Amino acid sequence: MKLLAFDTSTEVLSIGVSVGGQALLHTGAGGAQASFGLIAGVQRLLEQAQIPMGALDAVVFGAGPGSFTGLRTACSVAQGLALGAGVPVLPVHSLLAVAEDARLSAYPDRQALEVLALLDARMDEVYAAWFGFHEGCWTPRGETQLCKPEALEVDQRVDMVAGNVFAVYPGRVEMALGGVPRACVAALPSAQALLRLAPQLLREGHAVPAEQALPLYVRDKVAKTTAERQQEKAVAGATGA
Repeated sequence: MKLLAFDTSTEVLSIGVSVGGQALLHTGAGGAQASFGLIAGVQRLLEQAQIPMGALDAVVFGAGPGSFTGLRTACSVAQGLALGAGVPVLPVHSLLAVAEDARLSAYPDRQALEVLALLDARMDEVYAAWFGFHEGCWTPRGETQLCKPEALEVDQRVDMVAGNVFAVYPGRVEMALGGVPRACVAALPSAQALLRLAPQLLREGHAVPAEQALPLYVRDKVAKTTAERQQEKAVAGATGA
């Protein structure tokens, strides 16, 4: 299977090309900077792999949630490349890619794993989603959350928490764990994880025509209003925070 994958939902740009189980990978600056390096990185990896765009089985991208600018960049580039080459697009939940990245780095031999995947959502909030892994396949366990770190809903069956939030919100994620010991693993939605997830998702029929690919935002705004910021300051002043 020949696949191109990229994720720009965080501050790290991750690109990968897979041919016959072998992967070529590239990382760079993501988020708002992704538009400068994404297309050049894709072209470079395809040239190294000696694969024309039209020979790909799919263009895989991290659909979100994450950086609004990064998600729009990834989706538009995936659409443009796939439309021009006549190949399908595979949008992948970025938190599922976080779960796979953590599983691969921490428990590559585990046949069963329950993972709560987290990404920094800015504005003092996190994105969260729970996924179960069993005998090589992932299953979503519920809806994606957007909440304060300490307000996370953590099911007792979760045995690993993964993401990029532990240094951003020190101690606050752990507060939501309620003292139950769980592995906490730093992870990102890497292109390598997307490439590993793609075969299952393609088998399940998640690929779409280029024009139907959409980002997954979860949050419907990217900044607080002036009134909201003033209200937070007033509350902080009243409580002595």
